[in-house]
Amino acid sequence: MSAIQQFIEPKTLARVKDLPLVAKTVAEGFMHGLHLSQQKGTGIEFSQYRVYEPGDELSKIDWKLFARSDRYFVREAERESNINVWLVLDASASMQQKSVISKHDASWNKLDYGRYLLATIAHLGQQQGDAVGLLGLSTDQVNYLPALSGLQQHQRIMLQLARMQSGGVFPSTETFQNNIGEVRRSGLVLIVSDFYQQDDEILELVSSLKNDKTDVVAIQLESSDEAHFPYKGMVRFEDMETKEQRFVSAKSVKSEYLVQRQRFNQELEQFFTKHKVQHLRCNIDEPLDETLYAFLQARAKLL
Repeated sequence: MSAIQQFIEPKTLARVKDLPLVAKTVAEGFMHGLHLSQQKGTGIEFSQYRVYEPGDELSKIDWKLFARSDRYFVREAERESNINVWLVLDASASMQQKSVISKHDASWNKLDYGRYLLATIAHLGQQQGDAVGLLGLSTDQVNYLPALSGLQQHQRIMLQLARMQSGGVFPSTETFQNNIGEVRRSGLVLIVSDFYQQDDEILELVSSLKNDKTDVVAIQLESSDEAHFPYKGMVRFEDMETKEQRFVSAKSVKSEYLVQRQRFNQELEQFFTKHKVQHLRCNIDEPLDETLYAFLQARAKLL
């Protein structure tokens, strides 16, 4: 396994506390010679390359890139764009949900994963000269940094992400109403959350941000435990936000749980489709580069 892959693997990421180092290593390793545009201010579109599709002219294939990646990519013309990149992170208590590896290794939860993911995207944006802003949201605190470009701004974002703690619930939009106006201006908004909410607060935020000048990408985080319900015997579950507890037989509730979870995901997908919001569902127990690749594919569909 290469040094880059070691940083991408969740088990190793859980042990590394230097967020800027991880962001830089993952970003540069993943993007090296692949999608990174030489143009400044492209809003993390990486429009210089896209995956080859049947019917593309063979003359447009980048053969040097094929030699490095063993995949066919087509060079596309760069396009002008003057947009801001906004990173929105759900910092409510439910984001403390841990991954499978945390049972045997260092602590790793959704908030950690969201921090590393957004830090990596922030690094990519900073390298392109994009203006990047940050909004971390919970009823315990609202973390806000206006969208600016440059190295100092990048350092501010890294520091804010590193310090961010989860707690409380996702706040109502009235709590940060003054900030929404800035985020809604021409830009790209990435919302990282598990989309657990009490009264549709997160979905209200999504619908309030989406407009003709703003692209919104919803990145839904889940763990393998949530997706597959591997529990056995009698299990005590606790709602991280309400602290309500239930002691149940895993066997007796598993089928109904999986049905309800599927319904939850389907309803989210329907909402995002209705509002023309790109939706990525990502497992925090999978390598971070898979989420990055899915994100870049979603962006490429807009070009």
